[in-house]
Amino acid sequence: MSNPVHTDEQAKVVIATHNQHKFEELKSTLSDLPFEFLPLTNWWQKPVSETGKTFVENAVIKARYASQRAGIPAIADDSGLIVDLLNGKPGVHSSRFAGEHATDEENNNLLLERVKAKRKVNEPVKARFVAILVYLEHADDARPTIAEGSWQGSIIESPRGDSGFGYDPLFLPLDSDLTVAELGPSVKNRDSHRAKAARNLVQLLSDRLKDRS
Repeated sequence: MSNPVHTDEQAKVVIATHNQHKFEELKSTLSDLPFEFLPLTNWWQKPVSETGKTFVENAVIKARYASQRAGIPAIADDSGLIVDLLNGKPGVHSSRFAGEHATDEENNNLLLERVKAKRKVNEPVKARFVAILVYLEHADDARPTIAEGSWQGSIIESPRGDSGFGYDPLFLPLDSDLTVAELGPSVKNRDSHRAKAARNLVQLLSDRLKDRS
C-alpha cells in the first residue's frame, strides 16, 4: 500500500468482528495504518444484529456498535458474495445464507445447490466479492469514512483448496486457474476485495487527517 497515515502516536482501534480469520486478514491488509488493532471480543462477545439492507448500512451499524462498546475508534467491514445467476444473492446474507448460525460448509453447499439448478452448460457463473470498510472516530461520528473494493470472478462446480474461509474454495478470480482457497493468504491479501477496500481506506483516512491540518 502507499500513502500511509502518520500520527504522533499509535492509536488503538477496534476491528468490529468476532471472526478471527477476518480479524487477521483486516489487520494484515490495514497494516499501513499506524493503529494498534484490537478485536471486539476484548470488550464484548455478542455481535450486533446486522439489520441493514446494504453492505454500507451493515458496516456502519457494526462500527458504531464496536466503538460504543470499546470506547475507541472502530473499523468495521461488511462483505459478501454477489452471484449474477442468483439475482445478487447471497449478498448481505452471505455469512448466514444457510441459516443464522450456518457453517462455511453449509453456506457453500446451499450456494452450489442453487447455482446447479440454474447453471448453463459451458457458461461461467459470474460472481464478485464486495467489501465495504467503515471507519468511525467515535460511536456518534456523523461523518463515517467509507471505502469499497470488489473482486471479479466465477463460481466453480465443487470446492477446491484448504486456505481461506467462507466461499473461498468456490470462487475462481478472473484470469486465475486457482480458487482463492488455493491461492493462499499472500495473494488474497494483495488482490482481494478487502485488500482493495483497505487501500482505499488508507488513502481516505490520509485525506481526512490532512483536512484538519
